[in-house]
Amino acid sequence: MMNLERNKQLFSTTGIMEGDIVKKGTISIYRWVSELIRQYKSLAVMSVYAVFYLMAFFYLEQRRVAVHEINFGIDEYIPFCEIFIVPYLLWFAYVALTVVFLCIRDQEESDRLVAFLMAGMTIFIIVSAVFPNGHNLRPKTFERDNIFIDLIRHLYAADTPTNILPSIHVYNSVAIMIAVWRSRCFANHNVIKAAMLALGVSIICSTVLIKQHSMLDVLLALLLSALMYAICYKRSTVREKHVFTARIK
Repeated sequence: MMNLERNKQLFSTTGIMEGDIVKKGTISIYRWVSELIRQYKSLAVMSVYAVFYLMAFFYLEQRRVAVHEINFGIDEYIPFCEIFIVPYLLWFAYVALTVVFLCIRDQEESDRLVAFLMAGMTIFIIVSAVFPNGHNLRPKTFERDNIFIDLIRHLYAADTPTNILPSIHVYNSVAIMIAVWRSRCFANHNVIKAAMLALGVSIICSTVLIKQHSMLDVLLALLLSALMYAICYKRSTVREKHVFTARIK
């Protein structure tokens, strides 16, 4: 009987210990995840927002509504150049990798970058929802046949020429160029900054050179970028002026 009681007590104590260990382990994981999210808040926010943005974008792409054609007069004089499909596709890595890098290495700058991106992308979704738009600029046939043309065919099949105003390719490229140019991470890396600037400009040019966007999309994206810069970077610009003035004094 005594051995039985001891065994029951032992099992009872062991169960309590195992429960405490599991509970402490769960609390530790929760704290670790919370700390990770707190440390990389901008990245977490952007990741969650990206899911909702993509859901909204694909919904708008698939709905059947009348589309307002927004061809611009100057579009007729812009040549088709298939090689620019390369910077156009590089845009995905250009934006994603820079956002991840800055969210990890430069929290102050990444906060502004994420706010800048989310503001513009939200405005794009709203515009697309209330003013369905598109263009009729894509070539019906191709004079050449090469790997770049093949890539463009795949792009045209996957992405319709609708919901293009303003161009998110242009807007997000401008956002990345601003963030890279301002970030302390690239302060002493002029070659990298120049390369990122060159790639950003080539991406902007690619949107019209492969007939994925109208020139109007590009101009409105640049205008929206200027507006969002004035809003998202206003505080930091004022603070930097104060710091500069204090140093002079």
